[in-house]
Amino acid sequence: MRTLERFSQFVSSTFAIWVLIFATFAFLSPNTFSWIGEYITILLGIVMFGMGLTITVDDFKEVLTRPKDVAIGVVGQFVIMPSLAYLLAKGLNLPPEVAIGVILVGSCPGGTSSNVMTFLSKGDVALSVTITSITTLLAPFVTPALILLFASEWVDIAPSSLFISIVQVVLIPIILGIIVQKLFKKPAQASVKVLPLISVVAIVAIVSAVVAGSQAKIAETGLLIFAVVILHNTLGYLLGYLLGKLFKMNLSKKKAIAIEVGMQNSGLGVALASAHFSPLAAVPSAIFSVWHNISGPILATIFRRMKEKEEVVVNESKVI
Repeated sequence: MRTLERFSQFVSSTFAIWVLIFATFAFLSPNTFSWIGEYITILLGIVMFGMGLTITVDDFKEVLTRPKDVAIGVVGQFVIMPSLAYLLAKGLNLPPEVAIGVILVGSCPGGTSSNVMTFLSKGDVALSVTITSITTLLAPFVTPALILLFASEWVDIAPSSLFISIVQVVLIPIILGIIVQKLFKKPAQASVKVLPLISVVAIVAIVSAVVAGSQAKIAETGLLIFAVVILHNTLGYLLGYLLGKLFKMNLSKKKAIAIEVGMQNSGLGVALASAHFSPLAAVPSAIFSVWHNISGPILATIFRRMKEKEEVVVNESKVI
């Protein structure tokens, strides 16, 4: 079990590398991976079930003890990223399918890897976990509304269908995970240690399926989509940090807000695009999944150094 646990930690810490490797293989040999496309919804459901196994009552205590901080993060998540997506789509005159895909990933809740990045950055982990949990539970209601608001000029939107899909692939698996955690506490706690491995395998498979299914389109528009995703993600981090600064949060809170706003549940974006729009519309979410697992550790390193510098200044002032 310990060997499996160590392997799980290794795979999790090298997540971005595995995504890049298998995405490249899928692009070069699409027929090898295209069959996975039929199982995208199931794979995302497995990831969300795993999230349910880790959610506890403590994750929501921050709502009662620090409602303002949580509200800032939740509102920032659901306002900044979809608004940025719309402005990028319009400003860069993106093709309709690409525009829909960018808005789709921008309208998704926070990604679970944001909690790990916040921890690595020495940010406010409790706040990060709470914001991720709240935005994920609100997603069935908020995400379809945001897609309707921002993407309806490119395509007809059926909010009720999106709602049902999100309930099926997000809400139900999370609730089942919580139930299993309560009924089988010890086995659930033991399984949590290998959850990173399962999540990595599932997300890598999802990204590979999307790349394989859209190989020709990626060859045509891949560089454009990658540039938009990088811009979207980077501006999300920046505006999230500035939002925390606007409300005079301390450094650890600003880190959490920046990471929460900038990182998305791109797996959900892939699932929704594949089910309701087109293979090309799923590409921005797939590329986002690759990129934010590269940008996240980079940002965490920068943020961690900011903390260290702050501590040095404090210590020097004490000596003086």
